[in-house]
Amino acid sequence: MTTRFIDIHPHIISPDENRYPRVPLFGKQSDWSKERPVTIEGLLQAMDQAGVDKAAIVQSSTCYGYDNSYVTDAVMSHPGRFTAVGSVDVLQADAPEKIRQWVSRGVGGLRLFTGGSTANFDPSTLDSPLSFPGWELCGELGLSMAIQTDPTGLTQVAGLAKRFPKVRIVLDHLGRPDVTDGPPYKKASSLFGLAPFENIYLKLTPRIFGDVKKGAASADTFFPQLVQAFGSRRLAWGSNFPASEGQLKDNLEVARRSLAASSETDQAWIFHKTAQVLYPALGDR
Repeated sequence: MTTRFIDIHPHIISPDENRYPRVPLFGKQSDWSKERPVTIEGLLQAMDQAGVDKAAIVQSSTCYGYDNSYVTDAVMSHPGRFTAVGSVDVLQADAPEKIRQWVSRGVGGLRLFTGGSTANFDPSTLDSPLSFPGWELCGELGLSMAIQTDPTGLTQVAGLAKRFPKVRIVLDHLGRPDVTDGPPYKKASSLFGLAPFENIYLKLTPRIFGDVKKGAASADTFFPQLVQAFGSRRLAWGSNFPASEGQLKDNLEVARRSLAASSETDQAWIFHKTAQVLYPALGDR
């Protein structure tokens, strides 16, 4: 059983609203960031309690929008333990310049946010040609691109994977598939249809660990099918702490139990090795 863990999906929120003002995407701040915010110090404490070595901290888009100041300041203050997954408006002409600026401040990957808790999903601009210069720069710099969407955006994700084969695409929450029908999980066919694209990776978060307990789904049938289709080297664990309710250590324990039937090698990839491929700054020095 692996004892090494790297988290690729925690968030942090600063109490200092003057230094780090709230400018949420879609104009509405998420409830979780108001009701259970966690600072970088709080995240460190939660990681230590859970036995998590390192983390790729994801920009809290529903609190800070495209201002990555807090997450990059936090990363820079703890060298070696974190990298930042920042957010840039890739539809703007200055996107490549912005990407380079944030990379110089500790961003090791990017994320596109097409909807979620504060807005309905709208993937209509996901594959806009306006975004292509930003995507090309990601390929040049070796930056992974995480995408937050639902099944309505998976066709665009496939198109982007084909157009930019050098960019590692990380699908947040597995693209929120419907798994309630149980094996062979035909309702999730759009997700499994992405398996041939070798530059598409999947992020396993509390959402899927909860969904496999609903309807005819189960962890024992879903995760082996997922590993068989994509391979463990394209799967990575993320806590979504504190956006997902519960303590980080408890969410990690749920993930470990859900994947207990997987081999030690597969668990090693899911819980830390894939993270180091996606975010080289988290590699062993």
